[in-house]
Amino acid sequence: MKPLLNITGLTMNFGGIRALDNLDLRVHEGQIVALIGPNGAGKTTFFNCLTGMYRPTAGDLLLTPPGKNTRRLNGLKPNKVTEQGLARTFQNIRLFPNMTVLENVMIGRHCRTRAKVLGALFRNPSTIREEQEIVALSLMILENMGLADMANEFAKNLPYGAQRRLEIGRALATDPLLLLLDEPAAGMNPQETGELEELITTIRDDGLSILLIEHDMKLVMNLSDYIFVLDYGKKIAEGTPEEIRNNPAVIKAYLGEDVEDA
Repeated sequence: MKPLLNITGLTMNFGGIRALDNLDLRVHEGQIVALIGPNGAGKTTFFNCLTGMYRPTAGDLLLTPPGKNTRRLNGLKPNKVTEQGLARTFQNIRLFPNMTVLENVMIGRHCRTRAKVLGALFRNPSTIREEQEIVALSLMILENMGLADMANEFAKNLPYGAQRRLEIGRALATDPLLLLLDEPAAGMNPQETGELEELITTIRDDGLSILLIEHDMKLVMNLSDYIFVLDYGKKIAEGTPEEIRNNPAVIKAYLGEDVEDA
């Protein structure tokens, strides 16, 4: 069976700097896959290539939805990548702070709406029904995120951990095939991280595939089915959490020394 996401030979140059070097990576349906590495390894550059923010220098970004033909994502704009089924969160939270929690999730649904400009202007019955459906779906997502009682709060007034969950909820509103999480535990305290781990597990158990960038190694090891490791833009290892935990190249990349010299 083809992987849901198959990336081959991904290379990204910025002038004379090679941020990603011939990277191969794959995610199968129903997996939680982690991409880890030291700061500056190229992880966020990888997400930016995958989501259309950067145009890769070389390589293929291939998405194969279940039961459908493979689609090439190279060169698509970010909104078109979202329409194809990839949704992401960001290392630095990007919410609409002066909009309500409910409105933030509803915006995520925009890529799936059918109403056109005239429908929005003249408020025809199909547009009204669609808006009602979006509200109902958004409230259901907030319930699953544990945020239903905050639906009418401004996003900026939410505690930090709740803002993180709200950003995940907005991504889920796009109805993705693959959820991309960029350091979702950054800045969280242990309790918030534990709640996040439960949430991500629930999302996967509901049938969604997840690709995760994260520095919290305990979280990565607890959640991941498979892990890829980057260092200076190159893949230096891949495997199960147990294999990665004991890989000398990974230990050296994080500790900066040979294992035998440690």
